[in-house]
Amino acid sequence: MTDKGRILAVDDTPASLRLLTDILKMEGYEVRSAISGELALHAAISNPPELVLLDVRMPEMDGYEVCRRLKAQAETRDVPVIFVSAVSETDEKVHGFKIGAVDFVTKPYQRDELLARVRTHLELNRLRNHLEDLVEERTAELRESEQKLKTSLLDSITALAAIVEMRDPYTAGHQRRTAQLAIAIAKELQLPAEQVEGIHLAGVVHDVGKIRVPAEILTKPGKLTGLEFSIIKEHAQSGYEILSNIDFPWPIAEIVLQHHERLDGSGYPRALNNGKTLLEAKILAVADVVESMMSHRPYRPALGIDSALDNIALNKGTLFDPAVVEACIRLFREQDFTFSAS
Repeated sequence: MTDKGRILAVDDTPASLRLLTDILKMEGYEVRSAISGELALHAAISNPPELVLLDVRMPEMDGYEVCRRLKAQAETRDVPVIFVSAVSETDEKVHGFKIGAVDFVTKPYQRDELLARVRTHLELNRLRNHLEDLVEERTAELRESEQKLKTSLLDSITALAAIVEMRDPYTAGHQRRTAQLAIAIAKELQLPAEQVEGIHLAGVVHDVGKIRVPAEILTKPGKLTGLEFSIIKEHAQSGYEILSNIDFPWPIAEIVLQHHERLDGSGYPRALNNGKTLLEAKILAVADVVESMMSHRPYRPALGIDSALDNIALNKGTLFDPAVVEACIRLFREQDFTFSAS
């Protein structure tokens, strides 16, 4: 029988706990149940699960405190936590994400939605662990099998990126197309092949942190509130945290962290200025903006290539690196650059 995943379900209401456990077991998951925060901590630390489904409102020790303690323990700090709760206020959800949760499922939940989120986060965690193991294993053989390592890394990272895009159909393909444009810009700037490879990988996975953004925010058709936009902005830091423990031959995590920084210090999350931002991140920033403006979004139609190029030209030297902007404009207006389908 295939190991679908080991899950710890935590809820102080017996009926809710039984329902959650039954749904997961019927799908083939190995499930342990805990009816209090103390029991949950003991169960998780003694035998770490692959995923924790955690109620928020519990007596004596609430879900937030359980999550904080899990993240403080070496054995469980990397175990993804999904809050399954009647909590619906945005500020409480933001608090949950800040202490380490990866998602919220609001009660009463739909069975299919719950299972989809469980499956997504289990796959993401397994892929992340696989990437770490793969890098450690292949590094010892790097001199004789360097190309094989790079191919495996690209395949695994592409799978990781695909999981993010499954949650947001409006931006499906965005990471891949952004990577294509970033590679073309890097080659136009005549960067070394090794550096171009690092830009490629960073581009493919630059929005992986959006896995921690609630799907209803990603696909919201109207204007985002200030609080919702602040959650979106956390994806750069989240992406860094997901990737930072993997020993890539390139500064992938740092490039992902910096891809929304701007020359004048107006970007995020660190408000870095020109002298503190990696060239790879400056390239990715331009490619990301151009591809986004050219594509449809739930809150607006596609703006087209002319608007995108006018935007980066207008902000050349203030928001975007001049050499990168000029290279990008040359690609489209002199070399007829187009995105490929694969």
